[in-house]
Amino acid sequence: MRRRGFVLLYIKKQGETEVKIGYRTLKTAIATPLAIWIAQVLELNNFVSAGIIAVLCIQTTRKRSFLTAWHRFGACMISIVYSFLIFELIGYHPIAIGILLLLFIPTTIKFNLAPGIVTSSVILLHLYSSGHITLSLVWNEFLLIIIGIGSALLLNLYMPSLDTKLFSLSKKVESNIIVILKKIALYLHKGEKTWTSKEILETEKLFRQADLFVARDSENHILREEHPYKLYFNVRKEQFSILKRMLPLINQLNKFNHQADQIGSFFDQLAEAVPRDNTTEQLLAQIEEVKQRFEAEPLPDTKEEFEARASLFQLLHELETYLEIIESITTINEMHHS
Repeated sequence: MRRRGFVLLYIKKQGETEVKIGYRTLKTAIATPLAIWIAQVLELNNFVSAGIIAVLCIQTTRKRSFLTAWHRFGACMISIVYSFLIFELIGYHPIAIGILLLLFIPTTIKFNLAPGIVTSSVILLHLYSSGHITLSLVWNEFLLIIIGIGSALLLNLYMPSLDTKLFSLSKKVESNIIVILKKIALYLHKGEKTWTSKEILETEKLFRQADLFVARDSENHILREEHPYKLYFNVRKEQFSILKRMLPLINQLNKFNHQADQIGSFFDQLAEAVPRDNTTEQLLAQIEEVKQRFEAEPLPDTKEEFEARASLFQLLHELETYLEIIESITTINEMHHS
């Protein structure tokens, strides 16, 4: 089930199913009675409708909240104008509602206000049931709209930060990458294959979760041009993609020599450097030295040895690409902490 807010409270009695109360639920529980109470204090007719509008306007992000408010307000204003024109010209008959909807719905769609159709229908029916639209009635409906939307916007101004969750996900991704690097190193050192698809699948799942949280948090920071964690996870995805490209190359190895052992040492160093990502220049220099030694050594005698060396040489190229991406992560971390 898709999570729609951070959990504030868990209620669980013995033998019963766990019940979750999230921020959106709590905001709805506050905004609805608040809107109704304000409408009652102002002695508005149909004051309960302010609560209905508030319920419809509660959203999961600030951006969606402002968009929803605009959709509801714009559609309601159009419904008031159409109601006055059609009900006063045709009369207060059910057929007039049908004609009004035939005109009103396409208009809201044309002006990208379709999400406000349900809210405006409440106002429309109020005007229909009045039997006669007056200025005071229009003012009453306008206040109901403002109170309902305003109460929801007031509660939606507070959105919990997702930085803690995103930081946790980033550490889990790093932990999985470290595990994969260490298992590759072990294989190159001793020929012991210990990695499985488990780490790959878990990391891909973590990236999907991170994408959802980054998208939501971005909508809570409307003026922010670029989300720092979006950049971070995009770079980690590139890094992870290279690791997945490396695995088939490593799987092809069936002869292990000093060259494989030396490349395994590179993976050991990479695993230790993941949280810091600060060994780029040193490792690139070492890789270049190994490549030069590869080229200086005599050609292998057998096809099997030739294929093994080709796989190791291609692995060195992938390591260089991996290290170039590490430089990007270092830059992003500096931007994030500045």
